[in-house]
Amino acid sequence: MVFSSIPFIFFFFPIFLIIYYIVPFKLKNIILLIFSLIFYAWGEPVYILLMIFSSLLDYTCGILLGKYKKKKIRNLILIESIVINLLLLSFFKYSDFLIENINNIFNLNIPLLNLPLPIGISFFTFQTMSYTIDVYKHNVKEEKNFLNFMTYVSMFPQLIAGPIVRYETVHEELEKREINLNNFCNGFARFLTGLFKKVLIANTLGFLWVTILDNFYDFSSLTLFLGVISFSLQIYFDFSGYSDMAIGMGKMLGFNYLENFNYPYISKSITEFWRRWHISLSTFFKDYVYIPLGGNRCSKIKNIRNILIVWALTGFWHGASWNFLLWGVYFGIILILEKFILNKYLEKLPNFFKHIYAILLILIGWLIFSFEDMNMLISFSKRLIGINTAFIASDFFFFIKNYFIIILLGIILSTPISKILKEKINSAKYKGIYCTMAFIGSIILFIVTISFLVSDTYNPFLYFRF
Repeated sequence: MVFSSIPFIFFFFPIFLIIYYIVPFKLKNIILLIFSLIFYAWGEPVYILLMIFSSLLDYTCGILLGKYKKKKIRNLILIESIVINLLLLSFFKYSDFLIENINNIFNLNIPLLNLPLPIGISFFTFQTMSYTIDVYKHNVKEEKNFLNFMTYVSMFPQLIAGPIVRYETVHEELEKREINLNNFCNGFARFLTGLFKKVLIANTLGFLWVTILDNFYDFSSLTLFLGVISFSLQIYFDFSGYSDMAIGMGKMLGFNYLENFNYPYISKSITEFWRRWHISLSTFFKDYVYIPLGGNRCSKIKNIRNILIVWALTGFWHGASWNFLLWGVYFGIILILEKFILNKYLEKLPNFFKHIYAILLILIGWLIFSFEDMNMLISFSKRLIGINTAFIASDFFFFIKNYFIIILLGIILSTPISKILKEKINSAKYKGIYCTMAFIGSIILFIVTISFLVSDTYNPFLYFRF
């Protein structure tokens, strides 16, 4: 992926930063827009037109919503924006899924379209659509400068992997933002953190997961469990790593994106987990689907319906496959059970057992998430619980010997321990010495990370398809 590639880190981004910092403020958005379009064209040249069309559509809808006050006209404008955006997203992301299922149900042979998935389409579609809805609800004023709006939609730091940045978060910074050395240094440190999480932890554990997955019929139950843990850590460090890089780069440019992760694996319930995981997506569905449906200010039956709709959509947003829908419904059912039954019992349990409860359910969720082939999911699950395989064998000791340190590091860094240490250092008497050591450590970490990136051929991006 472009974020973690050598050309991006050593050529594209430095050249952009030099020009961005040299030009006067009134030209910075133009430079950011030009480089963002180049960045997108790097991977998907043709689909620039799609992103421009989506931006032009919602920019125009915003202008019209600002002009007209009659409710019927405003409703038509909003419906037009939502319908066209969702049709575009559905056509490129779900058309082959629909054709495959029609073929299977009616025994037909309709050829698949085999359209390449536009990179980041789920993110920029939700961003432009949320803008129109917010203008409709009078949460923000319409943006009259198309250059500013197009810059907001296409900003390359978060275009590919989120977080989903709402217009209300950055609209003031499009006109006026702080671009200084302090923000640059803080942003660069955050970028390095994300790069480290992605390259050293996510990629390494991802390779372990793929190795186990490719040969799972030959491995013991405990090895398969180790694989599920590896995948769970991989997806967290992969996606949170990209979010860190996006937030860091945004900070370097003067933008303050909202946090997307808050140590989700320390959660004591699934409800808490989804307040900490992919926060921008959870908030999007809450504000634009759950609450408009009635939220929890309705009958219990309708509230259950609203939760199931939201989580079915959340699952389907992640990919055109039944396992994603199953994954979403799985979490929706657990959230319903917690809300109406389990929470009163969970509150009485010690925190340790709450953590175990949450982690086990999260691991099961990631197991569903990882298999698009339902037959493989069933076969893997059987062996995971000890059917047709040994509980433990020499393969487990081989993998734990080679990957123990990186797994332990992943577990530690998925907790707030490092954050607590940083806060203590910032309040320490010899803060300057610690900061100097941290700077030197960051440089060493950067060199090590780049060396891994150069030599590592396994560099997947899990959220590419989303």
